[in-house]
Amino acid sequence: MPALQTVERYWETLRWLRPIQFYGRAWFKLSQPQVDARPSPPRRRPSGAFVTPARRKPSLTGPGAFTLLNETGNLASNGWDDRKREKLWCYNQHYFDDLNAVDAPERRAWHQALLQHWLAYNPPGEGTASEPYPTSLRIVNWIKWALAGNELDQPLRDSLAAQARWLSKRIEWHLLGNHLFANAKALVFAGLWFDGSEAQAWLDTGFSILAHETAEQILPDGGQFELSPMYHALALEDLLDLVNLTRAFGAALTDRQRRLAARWTELVPPMRRWLSALSHPDGEIAFFNDAAFDIAPPPSELDRYAKDLGFDAQTPLDSLTWLAHSGYARLSNADVALIVDMARIGPDYLPGHAHADTLSFELSAFGQRVFVNSGTSVYGTSAERQRQRGTAAHNTVTVSGQNSSDVWSGFRVGARARPLTTYVARRGELLMAEASHDGYLRRRNRPVHARRWELAPKHLLVEDRVSAPDAAADAHFHVHPNVAVSATGNGAGTLILPDGAAIQWRAEGGDVRIEPSTWHPEFGVSLPNACLIVPLAAGQARLELRWG
Repeated sequence: MPALQTVERYWETLRWLRPIQFYGRAWFKLSQPQVDARPSPPRRRPSGAFVTPARRKPSLTGPGAFTLLNETGNLASNGWDDRKREKLWCYNQHYFDDLNAVDAPERRAWHQALLQHWLAYNPPGEGTASEPYPTSLRIVNWIKWALAGNELDQPLRDSLAAQARWLSKRIEWHLLGNHLFANAKALVFAGLWFDGSEAQAWLDTGFSILAHETAEQILPDGGQFELSPMYHALALEDLLDLVNLTRAFGAALTDRQRRLAARWTELVPPMRRWLSALSHPDGEIAFFNDAAFDIAPPPSELDRYAKDLGFDAQTPLDSLTWLAHSGYARLSNADVALIVDMARIGPDYLPGHAHADTLSFELSAFGQRVFVNSGTSVYGTSAERQRQRGTAAHNTVTVSGQNSSDVWSGFRVGARARPLTTYVARRGELLMAEASHDGYLRRRNRPVHARRWELAPKHLLVEDRVSAPDAAADAHFHVHPNVAVSATGNGAGTLILPDGAAIQWRAEGGDVRIEPSTWHPEFGVSLPNACLIVPLAAGQARLELRWG
């Protein structure tokens, strides 16, 4: 990249950051807190019941054996900090999610041995184990396990207190977002599980952070502000956990803390509605920004958890759901569900989980996914990570083969696309959404991409326009791996769904081509699929689908 473009990229990346992201990073690197391994404070006895929290798939496959992110490993060969493993795999090893996973009581003996092994091989303040994010998730999981009727012996309680003390000195102010929320949640858990003045200080710190971050991170329509269905599901789990815990230890809360806990309760219904709108009829999330299955609990499990906490069953979504503060819309009828992205990429100061997917969409027909965005199978800084974040890996338009937002490195974004117009409407049985964005204005001729979706019974139209007619632009439509796509000539063809249902497609624009691609429904998973590519001719293209 030429030097001037590099300078521009760094300027567009850094100018949105908040001051604390600069000086907080310096403080985090330079500070050297001391480990405090004093005996733990006394236990606090709950004043209410603790409901079974959301359960994930088991990740412990035997004594000291793991399957994490679809990669197997064991303590005998990998230990707790294997440098040959991706950082995220080691992080997951230290979360201890399996303590509260499906059928966890059947693995109690394995869990007890794993806890003792971790205690023996992870000195306080050292290695991946001591990093704030895995520390936060581990504190919560250990306490959930204890509240399920399991016993943390005195050495484990002492370790838990030492971890809370360490975390209170390593709060991730420089990262903000979901990391800061996780830090604060862990301090609330530790502050309520333990008793005494030290625990009260953790509790007060956690509540103070959450009072601000809840207002910052949960949008008025219920969406989590990073605009990823996966991270939204994690945020909903966090809120449900906090509601659960504060009800179990309600007698320990101050009046101010009770008011915030009541606010969490109020946020759960719109968050559940948002997740429902961003989920397919198969019950799983759509893939916008960083998103994959099996990181957060599935929506059905979060729904079970909410109901067990006394929240009402959700009312069915309307055929047109417009999440105006997030920028997503869901259009549906008896046959299909269409989820469209007319959103900004996320918070300007925190775009780390953003993809260059502006004006992309996903489609299900007859309960089966048809058009899908790439998903996410890797983090880090690899070329594959860059490709999966790129515009061409999503159901939207590239101009001159470029990304609509300058996604780079593992979690960086330079110049970013912004929606210029957004519009949704219902006209009888016809549902419409329309938007444009400025992500290509920095290119020659300053093209603007506009897209229109029209959904009617038995018919979907996707119409693209680029304001510079001579721009080399392509509309990408990635087909689910289980859907067969064929071309019959003259810009037409058929999509055959797994159950045999057929959808006829017809494209107008340049010469249509079908190219191989890949879909990534889980970390560590890459499945071959096909991508239907429709070049724009004179700045325009249309794709029509008909069925029934």
